[in-house]
Amino acid sequence: MSKAFTKEIECEADVEGDAPSLPAGVKNYITAEGFQRLQDEFSRLQRIERPAIVETVAWAASNGDRSENGDYICGKRRLREIDRRLRFLRKRMEIAEIVVPAKQKDQERVYFGATVRFLTENSEQKTVRIVGIDEARPEHQEISWVSPVAKALLKAREGDSVLVRTPAGSQRLEILKISY
Repeated sequence: MSKAFTKEIECEADVEGDAPSLPAGVKNYITAEGFQRLQDEFSRLQRIERPAIVETVAWAASNGDRSENGDYICGKRRLREIDRRLRFLRKRMEIAEIVVPAKQKDQERVYFGATVRFLTENSEQKTVRIVGIDEARPEHQEISWVSPVAKALLKAREGDSVLVRTPAGSQRLEILKISY
């Protein structure tokens, strides 16, 4: 049967994007704040969102015919998404290795958890914090420690110049300040 003759129900669900996978053989380093955000999301999904969706699906199922019941279909879809996210978060928290940046032995170099201010070739000053894969938030200037910029910065000192290689090209950065 042609798709044109089937009824499709549109529903808006908060589709969470797949989080980046860990490169093979890499530990899941994370800061204590990042781990707490994962725990908070897990708790919110498990205690608030999932029960609310289960209640909606139960109500929709009690209304009879489920084949054309948008609340039921969208609710079941959202329930699957929540369950998938809960499984993902549980696995990531199980393998997480919490790192306390302030306890880095050599604070003269850039390591996991460092906040680095640098100067680009265009004389732009930028500041980034190097964090775990699951907690990277570019809008907060937090980048994953496996990103090209972080890889170039790791182990460098203030005053060093590093070369960042990305698919878009290469750029030289001069490290101005490191803090933890």
